[in-house]
Amino acid sequence: MTRKELVQQIIEKRTFLCVGLDADINKIPQHLLTEASPLFVFNKAIIDATAPYCVAYKPNLAFYESLGVSGMQAFEQTVRYLRKYYPTHFIIADAKRGDIGNTSAMYARTFFEEYDVDSLTVAPYMGNDSVSPFLEYADKWVILLALTSNKGSHDFQLMEDADGERLFEKVIKTSQTWAGPDRMMYVVGATQGVMFKDIRQVAPQHFLLVPGVGAQGGSLSEVCKYGMIEDCGLLVNSSRGIIYASQEADFAEKAAEKARELRDEMAAELAKAGIC
Repeated sequence: MTRKELVQQIIEKRTFLCVGLDADINKIPQHLLTEASPLFVFNKAIIDATAPYCVAYKPNLAFYESLGVSGMQAFEQTVRYLRKYYPTHFIIADAKRGDIGNTSAMYARTFFEEYDVDSLTVAPYMGNDSVSPFLEYADKWVILLALTSNKGSHDFQLMEDADGERLFEKVIKTSQTWAGPDRMMYVVGATQGVMFKDIRQVAPQHFLLVPGVGAQGGSLSEVCKYGMIEDCGLLVNSSRGIIYASQEADFAEKAAEKARELRDEMAAELAKAGIC
């Protein structure tokens, strides 16, 4: 998916919501456990209910890999279902891959050829040659970890060099020599708040994937105030706050309600910015 196509979906739907498919076998409604593929049945219901209110889905690979073969089959079924029935939705494989070049090339082949997702989260720590294999695929996106929402992010990401440049800033500046804003995004946690101003100083045109709104306490209005640009430039992810809104038979209906609420807030923010 190109940037133009992604922005078009944001404008048409008046939303920049990404629904995180963190399907935990221990948290999905118990009545689904009798299904042959409980995670896929859960995901399918969530997708059908929330698709009108979002532009992207983000399965977190850890929840699928933890179940071995059956979990990965559920992931593959989910991606194929999205490709068949919701082809305009942007698919993010949240796998946080990144290794020496030939290994990264295999990861890239796995996710961009075998599974055919639109984008993959990648760890930048090993540098250019560990990221470049993911950038060899046309219309596929790399989403680099930049400034995350977890407490431990301060251990390294905010470290300053002798000139006062923080590590996350160096990562963003350096990585922009590898790909432009039509191929690369950055993960910036919603809990970072006013730090979005600093992010936009070094990445004024790139899309940002923003987890942490909802269950983690991030503020949508603050993210938009400091992070939104002329074509939006944001994909805001919500996982637990949507997909686990109910543990009962009405789980999909309740997920739709939560997604609709966020869509309405996002529509207001887009209107305020004069985007749509």
